[in-house]
Amino acid sequence: MTSVSTFLPSRRDALSQSALGFGFLALADLLNAADTPSTTKGPHFKPRAKRVIFLFMKGGPSHIDTFDPKPQLDRDDGKPYPGQRPRVVFAKTGNLLKSPWKFAKYGESGTPVSELFPNVAKCVDDMCFVHSLHGTNPAHGGAAMKLHTGSENFVRPSMGAWIAYGLGTENQNLPAFVTVCPTLAHGGVTNWGSAFLPAACQGVPLGNASTPVEQAKVRYIENTHLSRDAQKKQLALLAEINGDHLARSGPDGALEGRIDSFELAFRMQKAMPEAEDISKETDATRKLYGLDDPITAQFGRQCLLARRLAERDVRFVQVTHSDGMVQWDQHGDLRKGHAKNAREVDKPIAGLLADLKGRGLLKDTLVLWGGEFGRTPTVEGGGNDGRDHNPEGFTIWMAGGGVKPGFHYGATDEYGWYAAENKVHVHDLHATMLALLGLDHEKLTFKHAGRDFRLTDVHGQVVKELFA
Repeated sequence: MTSVSTFLPSRRDALSQSALGFGFLALADLLNAADTPSTTKGPHFKPRAKRVIFLFMKGGPSHIDTFDPKPQLDRDDGKPYPGQRPRVVFAKTGNLLKSPWKFAKYGESGTPVSELFPNVAKCVDDMCFVHSLHGTNPAHGGAAMKLHTGSENFVRPSMGAWIAYGLGTENQNLPAFVTVCPTLAHGGVTNWGSAFLPAACQGVPLGNASTPVEQAKVRYIENTHLSRDAQKKQLALLAEINGDHLARSGPDGALEGRIDSFELAFRMQKAMPEAEDISKETDATRKLYGLDDPITAQFGRQCLLARRLAERDVRFVQVTHSDGMVQWDQHGDLRKGHAKNAREVDKPIAGLLADLKGRGLLKDTLVLWGGEFGRTPTVEGGGNDGRDHNPEGFTIWMAGGGVKPGFHYGATDEYGWYAAENKVHVHDLHATMLALLGLDHEKLTFKHAGRDFRLTDVHGQVVKELFA
């Protein structure tokens, strides 16, 4: 039988005849890869943060019931809303509805927090609140895609993919972007995809929102059919064949991306199972995250995995709180639903912040908390226990990663419907997050289909007032 090499030029010939940057050149370092920095790009200026942990509350938690109290809403409970309602609304809403929960002030910053979050309330002096975030889409799908990708109606790279593209990875044995138990609803894989960016920038999912977190692992991470040595030989042959193809056909970003993905998958076989294994965590750490309580154990384990990935220099880790659809979407049963949701995440989030701070990781890890939108100050329909979607003004918070601790920026109106003071658009949030990582959102571009694309498209202003 005639060998493949009879028909194809050798790698040496291919390299001698071409100046192309083949993805398979990384193979030289593959066999003895170690946990050493391997960033292929880098920041545009000195970064304040090295990595991001995004705590995504799927469905839209109510800002006026969590971190944005409205005394005038309490006063006018049950009365008609006196202002102009948005032109586009998701559902019919009725009169004003005050928050069922009491607020108290915490920390030296005197930050008001709802009784829904007694543990997170203890961390407010490390947190930076933006009370004037706003978007444009009142539907889950469009709003979630806007938050994750900067676009509500086109397939675009996710923010984690842009960060992976701009900064590369500091641990060549792990992905730059991992998403823990992501929802498959309302954008699904688009929310952690790489679109036209290189394939290696895509988020690697650990399970999904319908998967018990103890089963949330990278699929097919172990090869039970081939030894590691056999896999090396197999990968070397594949790299040579692909390299020869590139030498003849010219640059092919999709193929080079696949080559990178194959090599990363090989290196992950040892590193990822170790990162996923929490068996050596102390009892104190487990308790800190709420793993000893069935109510908090699921999200607590997700947050613990996020810390383990962050300390192994994964650039972007997303943790999603969702039951598979819209966890925080209380059009009805607001009191029951929000109380349940808050109980599940309150202790794990506080535990994550305390653990990061105790390990010295919070100073260069940006923690971002929020949903795709907030909720209306009016009750939905004819009941008295639900709120509709509200993208017009809502709250997110950040911690660590170079933001001002115990700080509040922006405000909604007296009822909490519209962003009214120091408004921050979702594009501005993206621009600010990139700036904290040392990336200029106007320079982080990728040419596709004849034009330059970026996470913020043609928008976005960095909110420098949030910087410490």
